[in-house]
Amino acid sequence: MAVNLEFENKLWEMADKLRGNIQPSDYKDVILGLIFLKYISDSFEEKYNELLADGDGFEEDRDAYGEENVFFVPTSARWDFIKKSAKQSTIGQIIDEAMIAIERENKHLKGVLPKNYARPELDKTKLGELIDLFSFNLGSKESKAQDLLGRVYEYFLGKFGSSDGEFYTPPTIVKLLVGMIEPFEGRVYDPCCGSGGMFVQSAKFVEEHQGKKDNIHIYGQEFTATTWRLCKMNLAIRGIDGNLGDRDADTFGNDLHKNLRAHYILANPPFNVSDYTLIQDDARWRYGIPPQNNANYAWIEHIISKLSPKGIAGFVLANGSMSTSTKAEAEIRKNIIEAGLVDCIVTMPTNLFYNVTIPVCLWFISKNKENRKNKILFIDARKMGYMETRKHREMTDEEIKQIYDTYHNWRDGKEAYKDVQGFCKSADIEEVRGHEYILTPGRYVGIEEVEDDGEAFDEKMTRLTEELAEMFAKSHHLEEEIRHRLGAIGYEFQ
Repeated sequence: MAVNLEFENKLWEMADKLRGNIQPSDYKDVILGLIFLKYISDSFEEKYNELLADGDGFEEDRDAYGEENVFFVPTSARWDFIKKSAKQSTIGQIIDEAMIAIERENKHLKGVLPKNYARPELDKTKLGELIDLFSFNLGSKESKAQDLLGRVYEYFLGKFGSSDGEFYTPPTIVKLLVGMIEPFEGRVYDPCCGSGGMFVQSAKFVEEHQGKKDNIHIYGQEFTATTWRLCKMNLAIRGIDGNLGDRDADTFGNDLHKNLRAHYILANPPFNVSDYTLIQDDARWRYGIPPQNNANYAWIEHIISKLSPKGIAGFVLANGSMSTSTKAEAEIRKNIIEAGLVDCIVTMPTNLFYNVTIPVCLWFISKNKENRKNKILFIDARKMGYMETRKHREMTDEEIKQIYDTYHNWRDGKEAYKDVQGFCKSADIEEVRGHEYILTPGRYVGIEEVEDDGEAFDEKMTRLTEELAEMFAKSHHLEEEIRHRLGAIGYEFQ
């Protein structure tokens, strides 16, 4: 977990409070609802105090909050009221009524917020103790800058299991995807939107480039009901209006945006799903019918089918997608390459995801490759990043910029673009054919050139041989020492 989610230990403490009658997989739903409530209450209180200090009497004026995308929170839903009621036996009902009151004030949240805190199996004493643990301010500017709900969701996915290859997309990868395809204005689509991290970052990108987030129109779909509601909450917190359909639904079996053609697609599909709804005669399978036992190429073809005539897509897949040799997948890969759709492939470093070490790659598909139709850019970024913790790697903003600048220079035909051995290569389709349509960047970029250190070859070999001999001598000494110590306690061996 990244260190800027400072209340990780608190989250575990909260989960620990819920041990009992409810399943661990339900912990996140209980806690995420409370976090949403705390978040909007903290934001409201911050604005409330500003208005109070102004002394103009607007602190209870709903319009004064809407102007700055701050939720107006009714008295019965404010955190101080909920915290004062934490020890009451009716606390579950009080929280449910707070959720109803917020939905009443904010029509686009209707049916989204969890309202099952009064259920008998949720211990009310433990629920009250859980509320007492919320001592941190979630409405601070720092909290707002993060994809907070998404990060908390990811934490619980890691602790209590994810379903069918579902992993929260790290901010590093989202930032790179957005930086590559630059969604300034138009329709932005995510067919497996999770907690909405792609949308949050897209809106942030537009604002950082002096645009208006209203210039992008959000479309998404999510399979899991609780995650769909979470995405709605996440967008609402940021004042982002998005069309996520009327409810959760299976993208393959029940496409909620059949007629959509998006200018930009950003996605992190669940990896290697082995059981999904495969409709054999679906119009989406223009480049071949994907296999039933792995949905990776079904996602690729679905994404291509959703692009507008000049659209561009960036999405995450497991590394195996670049080189799989199963008949159906190899045929689809060949066909989309020959159709001139594959624009760029980037291999990423390991350990970027918080809870899995699976190596991933980024695919970029473009329907607007007029000046580079027979070329594909390969970028090998596996050596980038630094280990932020023992298990988690981060990439610097400079490294992310280096990757998307390289792509933009190549895409725009700028002289600044140059092939760099070991990092990037613009390959002709003829070369890709020669590699049997395998898209692994390492095959094309080559090995990074090692700077000559000026030491003569014979001298270097002599030095290295001496160092190796010294290491061998040390290993023999250690071996004898181990034998001696084992023998002293009666465990001799030859």
